Amino acid sequence: MFGGITRRVVSMWYPRLASDRVLRARPVEAPFALTLKTDNTERIHCLNARAEAAGLRRGMRFAEARGFCVDLQSAPARPDLDARFLTALRRWATRYAPWVGLEGRDGLVLDVTGAAHLWGGEAEMLDDMRTRLDRAGLSVRIGLGDTRGAAWALAHHGEGIAPPGAPLDLIGPLPIAALRLDDDTVTRLQRLGLRCVRDLAETARAPLARRFGPGLLLRLDQALGDQPEAIEPEPDPPSYAVSLSLPDPIGLTGDVMAGVERLLDRLCDRLAAQEAGARALQLSLRRVDRGAEQVTLRLARAMRDPSRILPLFARGVAGVDAGFGIDRMRLEAVQVEPLPVQQLGTATAGRDTARLDDLITRIGARIGIENVQRFVPVDSHIPERSFRRVPATGSVPCSGGWSGHPPRPLRLFSPEPIPGTGPRPPDRLRWRRMTLDVARAIGPERIAPEWWHEDEAWRSGLRDYWRIETRQGRRLWLFYTPQQPGWFVHGEFA
Repeated sequence: MFGGITRRVVSMWYPRLASDRVLRARPVEAPFALTLKTDNTERIHCLNARAEAAGLRRGMRFAEARGFCVDLQSAPARPDLDARFLTALRRWATRYAPWVGLEGRDGLVLDVTGAAHLWGGEAEMLDDMRTRLDRAGLSVRIGLGDTRGAAWALAHHGEGIAPPGAPLDLIGPLPIAALRLDDDTVTRLQRLGLRCVRDLAETARAPLARRFGPGLLLRLDQALGDQPEAIEPEPDPPSYAVSLSLPDPIGLTGDVMAGVERLLDRLCDRLAAQEAGARALQLSLRRVDRGAEQVTLRLARAMRDPSRILPLFARGVAGVDAGFGIDRMRLEAVQVEPLPVQQLGTATAGRDTARLDDLITRIGARIGIENVQRFVPVDSHIPERSFRRVPATGSVPCSGGWSGHPPRPLRLFSPEPIPGTGPRPPDRLRWRRMTLDVARAIGPERIAPEWWHEDEAWRSGLRDYWRIETRQGRRLWLFYTPQQPGWFVHGEFA
């Protein structure tokens, strides 16, 4: 009771949330199941009504399910997308009550105290919920009671509305599992002959507490309203979007940049309050003719400094077609990353890194930021596998992993055969239509193939590498293959 008003709680259970989410976008008129790998075995994670009618169930091995239902269609489960979908449903449910929380991975709980009359009554409100969710292609079971436990019991074990002040009248005949107990406790209670909630409520409490602990009676008291149980609503995620309406249309680049500066100040204040930084920004410009222009800026590192971000918008804003003028601007951080506060110091390394990030961002605005790449070392003695190229925006410079001994050429290409015999480099070699005289040869450095990798380029076996300095100025990296005699040029030093 709250000031003479009886508390009323709604539980919404989506028994096929994962499969309904997938089938909304791709309807299937056949048995359908989502599979998830558990304990190194593909098992059914969620399934539609047709698959349930065919005798399939959750947790069944997928290979066994295909034997039962030969026309079963399937797709891999995505629990992360299911969680995002449930969060979207939570926001939708706030149309019925402001106090909405998550109930496990497939349910919602709403405190609708004092809100049902807005829909004409409790029954009418539940009918509206079912109608809208059915129209959206979602299966739902709804229960309403004085407590969270009673509403959950009705949603999972028999839909209905428990009358105010008498939850036991409706949940009493429900099975013991309706009290949100674990399977082991339910089995032990059934062996004692306690099969429904009413049986448990009419049994002496002291023996139950000694045998099953306080958790069993706590669940019973929560369902009957003798113990409080809070509903914790999920906080709305912070909004990283700001807008600006202009009294008069603008079209000059300087005016647009001035508007962007005002938006950036407000947006970066929000980012700083959440200790976050923007990795991608989108500027939307609405013209007076209802047309729209967009400028997308992807940053090399998460940032929230307006003075650094503003100049990076200059190139994109300069290419905007303002038409008859722009009357509305909107700036949104479409990709955000944590950016905790750091201690400021006198070192210049941070400033140097900031200038490099700004340079990468400017180049990326021209050629695509994913095309700006850097080399990082890989733990392998094979020259071709000792490095890899990664996007500069998703990595950090690595100086400690590079080894300068023995030296490696800056240019490495596919091995090119050259004439030569014997294990020592020739005094004169012919390469790329050039005749080169060898002035100095340093080596050999023997490199063996990695037997655990299948590499066609290393089928010739061992390689003896030599560093060659020619009288013409070329510095080459040659190798000789003893098992299949031959000479090859593999790289060139700077």
